[in-house]
Amino acid sequence: MAALKLSLVTKLNLTATFILFNEERKKCRSFRRCTANTWFAQLSVRMRSRSNSGVRLDGYARLVQETILCHQNPVTGLLPASIQKKDAWVRDNVYSVLAVWGLGMAYRKNADRDEDKAKAYELEQSVVKLMQGLLQCMMRQVDKVEKFKHTQSTKDCLHAKYNTATCGMVVRDDQWGHLQVDATSIYLLMLAQMTASGLQIISNLDEVAFIQNLVFYIEAAYKVADYGMWERGDKTNQGIPELNGSSVGMAKAALEAIDELDLFGAHGGPKSVIHVLPDEVEHCQAILCSMLPRASTSKEIDSGLLSVISFPAFAVEDADLVAITKSEIISKLQGRYGCCRFIRDGYHCPKEDPSRLHYDPAELKLFENIECEWPVFWTYLILDGIFTGDHVQVQEYREALEGVLIRGKNGIKLLPELYAVPLDKVEEEYSNPHTVDRLAMGQLPHMWGQSLYIVGCLLAEGFLAPGEIDPLNRRFSTHFKPDVVVQVCVLAESEEIKELLRDAGVTVQTISEVLPIRVMPARILSHIYVRLGNCRKLNLSGRPYRHIGVLGTSKFYEIRNRSYIFTPQFLDQHHFYLALDNQMIVEMLRTELAYLSSCWRMTGRPTLTFPITRSMLVEDGDAIDSCILSTLRKLEDGYFAGARVQMSDLSSVQTTSFYTRLTFLDEESDDSLFDDVDDEDNEEYRAEYNTPDLGSKDTFDQYLMQLLHSTTTKSHLPPVQRGQHHVFSPEHTTRDILSFMAQVQGLKMPKSSMYLPVTPITNKHRRSLNLLEVPYPQPGPQAKQPEQPKLCSISELHLPRDAQGNTDFAALVNQIKECPTLQDQADILYILYVMKGADWVVELSGPGQGGVSVRSLLEELYVQAGACKEWGLIRYISGILRKRVEVLAEACTDLISHHKQLTVGLPPEPRERVITIPLPPEELNTLIYEASGQDISIAVLTQEIMVYLAMYVRSQPTLFGDMLRLRIGLIMQVMATELARSLHCSGEEASESLMSLSPFDMKNLLHHILSGKEFGVEKSMRPIQSTATSPAISIHELGHTGATKTERTGIHKLKSEIKHIFSGGLSLSSNVTSPRSTRCSSPSTPSGMLSPVGHGPGDGQLHWEERQGQWLRRRRLDGAINRVPMGFYQKVWKILQKCHGLSIDGYVLPSSTTREMTAGEIKFAVQVESVLNHVPQPEYRQLLVETVMVLGLVADVDVDSIGGIIHVDRILHLANDLFLNDQKSLSASDYFLEKDPATGICNFFYDSAPSGSYGTMTYLSKAVVTYVQDFLPSSSCLMQ
Repeated sequence: MAALKLSLVTKLNLTATFILFNEERKKCRSFRRCTANTWFAQLSVRMRSRSNSGVRLDGYARLVQETILCHQNPVTGLLPASIQKKDAWVRDNVYSVLAVWGLGMAYRKNADRDEDKAKAYELEQSVVKLMQGLLQCMMRQVDKVEKFKHTQSTKDCLHAKYNTATCGMVVRDDQWGHLQVDATSIYLLMLAQMTASGLQIISNLDEVAFIQNLVFYIEAAYKVADYGMWERGDKTNQGIPELNGSSVGMAKAALEAIDELDLFGAHGGPKSVIHVLPDEVEHCQAILCSMLPRASTSKEIDSGLLSVISFPAFAVEDADLVAITKSEIISKLQGRYGCCRFIRDGYHCPKEDPSRLHYDPAELKLFENIECEWPVFWTYLILDGIFTGDHVQVQEYREALEGVLIRGKNGIKLLPELYAVPLDKVEEEYSNPHTVDRLAMGQLPHMWGQSLYIVGCLLAEGFLAPGEIDPLNRRFSTHFKPDVVVQVCVLAESEEIKELLRDAGVTVQTISEVLPIRVMPARILSHIYVRLGNCRKLNLSGRPYRHIGVLGTSKFYEIRNRSYIFTPQFLDQHHFYLALDNQMIVEMLRTELAYLSSCWRMTGRPTLTFPITRSMLVEDGDAIDSCILSTLRKLEDGYFAGARVQMSDLSSVQTTSFYTRLTFLDEESDDSLFDDVDDEDNEEYRAEYNTPDLGSKDTFDQYLMQLLHSTTTKSHLPPVQRGQHHVFSPEHTTRDILSFMAQVQGLKMPKSSMYLPVTPITNKHRRSLNLLEVPYPQPGPQAKQPEQPKLCSISELHLPRDAQGNTDFAALVNQIKECPTLQDQADILYILYVMKGADWVVELSGPGQGGVSVRSLLEELYVQAGACKEWGLIRYISGILRKRVEVLAEACTDLISHHKQLTVGLPPEPRERVITIPLPPEELNTLIYEASGQDISIAVLTQEIMVYLAMYVRSQPTLFGDMLRLRIGLIMQVMATELARSLHCSGEEASESLMSLSPFDMKNLLHHILSGKEFGVEKSMRPIQSTATSPAISIHELGHTGATKTERTGIHKLKSEIKHIFSGGLSLSSNVTSPRSTRCSSPSTPSGMLSPVGHGPGDGQLHWEERQGQWLRRRRLDGAINRVPMGFYQKVWKILQKCHGLSIDGYVLPSSTTREMTAGEIKFAVQVESVLNHVPQPEYRQLLVETVMVLGLVADVDVDSIGGIIHVDRILHLANDLFLNDQKSLSASDYFLEKDPATGICNFFYDSAPSGSYGTMTYLSKAVVTYVQDFLPSSSCLMQ
């Protein structure tokens, strides 16, 4: 019947057409000259006269055909960039086809006749063919997608352009800046939008799997440095990738758009649905917002961000940030013909050398004020006005765009690629920017811009509604979102813990009581997601084993008709030791609840499952840790950490929670469940899976039980033998053992030095390292010369030997049974780890009795150390096992995206390594260990501090104001210095104390260092029965009285009295505070300690020490964390414009730097820091910064030059000499005139306040004027 109906309709149409044809022939006087083709063209015009809108729509159809579709390859469907550029760029193709897609929807919406519907279908199929062509191009490089998921390397990425006729490669991997995350992201974004509009682009499950892997490809965009939408990375075009806001924003939009989307549309099912982990989206969101309005390190603003803040991405949810970014673009980049891409863009400039791709650094200054202007950005602003409802903006930019369009053949409007300054008008444009008439250059039409111009016209004239070109409603991203209530479900690990909680007044269920809901740790969810996107035919492994964030674990999962809920990752003690500290758990819970409250975007409420485990009990196991208990009571109140919470049981929150169904784990996947069970990124997760008899016939249950079983630690180590002698003699510290083992491995251990000396004192505990080794001897006849470290050899360890003189490993294994402490066991296992390998089998029960690997014994020892909170030992074993913080790469990226740079390793360079771009986890971990000289203690602490810095930069960004480079090694040294000054101890003791801090106290100490707040340190020896070897240290904030809570209640005095009475009791305790709250150290005294008595009778030295020390400490801290005054880098830029360069500590910052970089570029600030960071002493560095600030005042004077190379060190030393002269004139004692042997600066000058008649600014001002007086006008009086 359908065929008959179609036949009748066709006949009727032909009949009507024939009648019209005959009538026209009668009217035509010269019928012979009127061919059938001409007649049909005239007839179509007459038939279109039915409505004015139809005529206009046909005009746009003609425009699309003659500017875009006429270039489409009939075989592949791809579009070349232009007539001259035959290759097909992914980004350009997607943008170019938007006009075709929009026109197709306009025809379908406004169809009056069948031919309109036919035209709509034809246009839509052209879109489908192009999108499928791009898919074929990428699927041919499926091996690159698989590699990139793990390496994130520029050599393993998808190509940016392909052969238009064959979908093949055009250039090799190393011949182009192929890594452009935004190009892949715009493809996925528009694939999602087009699928939602009704187009069928994806045709089979293999393609679905590939698209799922493309999601994994872009989900790490927030930590991937790429070449950006302009394909050049750093604007010098020298192939330097950088983190680009346009890439991060487009990836965020694509991930949001394609999440839970069925790629088969109305014809699909669960297997064709794409899954995106919400935490990856939120990471992109956070990084993007921290970057904007800056585009990248080398681009302070970029017009390409218009595509991120408005159509098509709508990636920014903060309306104010959108407005700021748009305003920056318009004010800094807009001209008479469009907008520049970015400041000092040399592309097609008359000063550009077309014979080479790269620019010389000093060449960029030539492009300023003559950058080419691109009309395409006005099309973005037109679309932005349409979507925001700003009709004035739409009208303004439409009129402006009409003025720059070029009329082509038959009056067709063409959008040129760019407008450039004529070569003969360059000087005029330099003098008066935006006044010279420019010439259209480049592609004509610029297909990408032409397409957006047409889309804007279709929307502005009502042929399309905003919702049709944006069916996923991304345009509402900035609209108000309701408050989120976080559902918290507390569970007890066992009945015993449940009873303890009940006694404390908290009623909870046990994990077994919530069945059939199954509660699993977050690492199991990571294993499950490894199966997502797995496709054997394409050799795709699915999602790499990665950390699952709290957004991913705060929803229910339905797998095989069963409900699962997962505990947060921060509670997982298997991966890193932060979760072993209950106070740190509370701190992370506070952070995660606030994060959930502000970042949850899904339907329903988030559900956080919080299990109470044995590790949350007090040491004897008869009560819940007080910090955990107080947290539970706060949760019951309904508010915690500023978040609204509802504490309830799991069964009652199911109906209000968000559910995700994971269909990729249905029964048909059983055969492959165990194939990749240990196919993970890192060796630390690898384990052998032996299928146990679980009594379950369900294969998935067996799979889950295997994953849980693989991380269960079994007991093999013998108990420690208290009272036994140490295996190694006390003079051989753990540091020595590390050095000996480094020699075995052929490595050199760096000498950890610090520029803030401390006095050595004797202590019976063995220490792991000394961050504060004295580099300079103490002057004076009464000074004790520091003991020089003796050269060690492995023979000095006195390891047991066999008859041949070789190490007797069997005897060494037997010594494990005799160890008095866990530290001794760790030392022996480390020796075995280095000399025999991690997989060497240790036969503790004797030969032939079976054994266990060294790695397994270390893991067991790690658990034991965690149980007794032996933090120094925990860090030591973590380093041996190369444990890595799961969020290490994310932490690094957080800091970099907030315009910070990192250095790892102890100063100075080249040992200290700089991190300027995000790095893959493995590469970052390797770099940290290399920079630490294989010193495992420093390497592990570096990771920990990097995580804490990232926590603070997210929650308290004001702490990092005016800091650019965070030198983690130097921060560690300053932390140890602060402990040494507070505890009045040696560098070795301070270093040991630092390593022995709990994670919570370590984080607190870091906060005090960053904020400059005073703190108190409490140090108490552990009970004699304890296997721990290090004292317990805790950090407390001081109150307004300058004392800790313990001191205010008088407990400190009581403990001191007890200490005098009992010399060997259970607990010894002392409580001291930082220098400013008690006595203060003389600034940079060689001892670095308080001197209890003076050097002479009736001395006033002690009185001086009691009042001073604060400015030295302030300068030392600011110098260590590289804090500079506001506007510092802009002042340096101004100074460089008036001299030949600045010399700092022998390194010159040339004035040519200003020709490459603008004053507002992060890249320029980095260049300044690279020179300042050659200064090893933080307080000396800070005085140099103050000197430059004063020099900046002179640069503000209206003079052309203030000298050649300005030696900042000389100015500072001149100021120091002036200060000394004044002190001598006041008959100051030799003590006050004492100089720092490293720098020659007076110690008292370091500790002088900036202001006042004897302040540093007074002397620096005099020194600066003296130094540059020959260049200043004689009449000017700068300083009084």
